[in-house]
Amino acid sequence: MAKNITDPGKDYARWYQDVIREAELADSAPVRGCMVIRPYGFAIWELMKDDLDARFKETGHTNAYFPVFIPQSFIHREAQHVEGFSPELAVVTHAGGRQLEEPLVVRPTSETIINHMFSKWIGSYRDLPMLLNQWANVVRWELRPRAFLRTTEFLWQEGHTAHATEEEAREETMRMLGVYTDFMHRTAAIPVIPGRKTDRERFAGAVDTYTIEAMMGNGWALQGGTSHYLGTNFAKVFDTTFLDRNNQRQYVHQSSWGVSTRLVGAVIMAHGDENGLRLPPKIAPVQAVVVPVGMQDPRAPEVMEAAQALAEDLKARGVRVRLDDRENMSPGFKFNHWEVRGVPVRLELGPRDLEAGQVTAALRIDGSKTRIPLSGAVDETKALLESIQERMLRDAREFQEARTYEADSFDDFMERLPERPGFYRVWWDGSSDDEARIQEQTSATVRCIPLKQPGGRGKCFITGRATSTTAVLARAY
Repeated sequence: MAKNITDPGKDYARWYQDVIREAELADSAPVRGCMVIRPYGFAIWELMKDDLDARFKETGHTNAYFPVFIPQSFIHREAQHVEGFSPELAVVTHAGGRQLEEPLVVRPTSETIINHMFSKWIGSYRDLPMLLNQWANVVRWELRPRAFLRTTEFLWQEGHTAHATEEEAREETMRMLGVYTDFMHRTAAIPVIPGRKTDRERFAGAVDTYTIEAMMGNGWALQGGTSHYLGTNFAKVFDTTFLDRNNQRQYVHQSSWGVSTRLVGAVIMAHGDENGLRLPPKIAPVQAVVVPVGMQDPRAPEVMEAAQALAEDLKARGVRVRLDDRENMSPGFKFNHWEVRGVPVRLELGPRDLEAGQVTAALRIDGSKTRIPLSGAVDETKALLESIQERMLRDAREFQEARTYEADSFDDFMERLPERPGFYRVWWDGSSDDEARIQEQTSATVRCIPLKQPGGRGKCFITGRATSTTAVLARAY
């Protein structure tokens, strides 16, 4: 199967599509820009969703659901919001065989309709903070769709919170950015740079937008998730107010934050190789596959019995395991099948292994093989999975660090970027016009102003002005 996957060093975009096809993650839908998420791809998303959902609930959030249809007038009530989303809106004008009195927007995001409901539900400081999240689909009409990364319809979660003070809302904004950062590191095994977006890249309607930026295998950046401090912008438009402890009416301060199925794309591109997927164990639908071999041998029934027992023991100990007992398929075919799908550990068991009281463990992370005692195979496999999870993060971090550069001037940046794609840390004191120039001449953007700054001062790489701020630039998806 890997022979059907393009060498990522020759054509990275084609490689990405090949991996999605061969690993059976998604397929094209009849509507341009939409995708059908296949069971294996959806299983990866479900594991991400379950992990994140538990984190949200641990931080006091509860799930709700809001309609997919939003009155068009709601979108128009916040000027920056409508300006930012108008090119991407899908609008329903007819339903039930007649023209609607008011067009309905298919949900691109839910700040407007949620504020409409907040204004009904919030009356007093006793109702605050209100901490909600919803898992839903959204529609944004993409001109250049790419599976998982940018599709017309995609799945996501969007958190929406209301607070009595700016301080509380800002704390919530940063708390959730931290949740996303920890998830990416510990679960997705992808190092990210948390930072603030520039005004040009800020979410439409927000006061401040924060992001986590990840590096993909070709050195390009991917925005993994965002967390926004909305201030009172939407509260003023929708009259979302409360009576404070002094019986004075105040506007609520708000945050919103979200990640989407583009995280599946991030995992593909951050960890995949020329043979397909490589999945961190925590989000692998199948963490270990047991493959009996030597089925033509007279001892085949004993091998199959031992393989079934091993699979049952692994399952009982919480390992997501599959026994590949398919007939009329060679071991090599089975090996390739699971390799393309990124299964972290393959356990091969044959007559000689059984005789020696061992099982051969093949690791997807590097293709290495090791023999482990059959009697302790469950404990050894669990230990291997933990080790692989840690190593994948370490390898990804080393990859990112090796492709993070510094540029002293714009000319230096333009010269180096085509041959050395990656993250470029620069001293920054530029304007939105400067950002536009960078994008026009290099196709790169200011990904973020990192929360962690080096200290000291330098000269802005594009204006030459003295500054204490650094930024990260990269080409991005």
